[in-house]
Amino acid sequence: METQNIQHYHKAIIPIMAVAAGVIVANVYYNQPILGEIGRSLNSSESVIGKISMLAQLGYGLGMFFLLPLGDKVNRKKLILMLTAALVVTLGLAACSQNATQILFLSFFVGLFSTPAQIILPMAATLGKENRGKNVGKVFSGILIGILGARVLSGLVTTYLGWRYVFVISALMVLFVMVLLYKYLPEIPSKFQGSYLRLLQSTLRLVKQYKTLRQAALLGSFTFGVFCSFWTTLTFHLSSEPLSYSTATIGLFGLIAIGGALVAPVFGRIADNGKVFKGLFITVSLLVGSIMLIKIFPYSILVLILSIFFLDIGVQATQIINFTRIYALDEQAHSRLNTIYMTTYFIGAAVGTFFGLWSWKIGNWDMATWQMLLWSCIALCLVYLSYRSTYKKRA
Repeated sequence: METQNIQHYHKAIIPIMAVAAGVIVANVYYNQPILGEIGRSLNSSESVIGKISMLAQLGYGLGMFFLLPLGDKVNRKKLILMLTAALVVTLGLAACSQNATQILFLSFFVGLFSTPAQIILPMAATLGKENRGKNVGKVFSGILIGILGARVLSGLVTTYLGWRYVFVISALMVLFVMVLLYKYLPEIPSKFQGSYLRLLQSTLRLVKQYKTLRQAALLGSFTFGVFCSFWTTLTFHLSSEPLSYSTATIGLFGLIAIGGALVAPVFGRIADNGKVFKGLFITVSLLVGSIMLIKIFPYSILVLILSIFFLDIGVQATQIINFTRIYALDEQAHSRLNTIYMTTYFIGAAVGTFFGLWSWKIGNWDMATWQMLLWSCIALCLVYLSYRSTYKKRA
């Protein structure tokens, strides 16, 4: 059934899926470069308003666990459209927030209803096994550009129109891609026939069943934890003395990261060729090296630009390789495999953001970079241990 349906998919479906996923997931990240502006507008401190990022990521992570498995049980297209509509409404309410409590509460649901991006991603893996890494890489690149471009857009919009218009403009963009998805997204029959509870139970069994899934999820959580810790604290670093950059300038640093995201899909082809651990050693080493450079030269803009570029290549390419690994484990459980991976992934994001904010509070940029360096070194150790485990099994 699935192979026959593939012949009827619109030829532009992968680019449409990439754009839609990017526009939707961007909502988890619009807040990062504008936290200072939101805090000043709502008379809230950095420590309180910084929790906007943490709650958005936590909502996204919980959505991964409780909503994403439904992609294997119900009609994915209807599920995506329903959650996307809820996101539009939530964004409209966020634009009207009058105090910190309201924006914090709504940020959680913005994250929760941004999960369609991760329902779209495993759909790309079903459109031809021979190009799985390539298709997943393209859609994930759309997600990455959405994540990174969110900072640029929100910084510019906040500077010239105010932070509330970030949510208004995003609501209109999400509404637009919802129309595209309604028109072009393929109908893929669900594969799981049991109850929702059995669906969650079968999802958890995958953790025990697949060592590769456990390895990939843990690695993803540490690398993305570094990523989110970096971008959250970078906002405070760039806006503080001696740099004192404006919100618009801080947002423009996302353009550097987009360049890294465009390079990252190359590693999807490496994974398709079976060179998984070679790719992972390279990508995680880029992460470690980037943080070390920032640590040594904390106020050098040239070093910061280069480090952002290579840091983003390292983090995003690691995720693409991990996606290619886990989607090959079970053709009937792509959404549930993605659930385990992305839930762990965004728990890592929330924890990384929390420790980033905590490190900033007790030691500013110096302590924050020490924390990021520790996490990135742990990630490199995980790659080595996974390699050794796989090598011994084959021997």
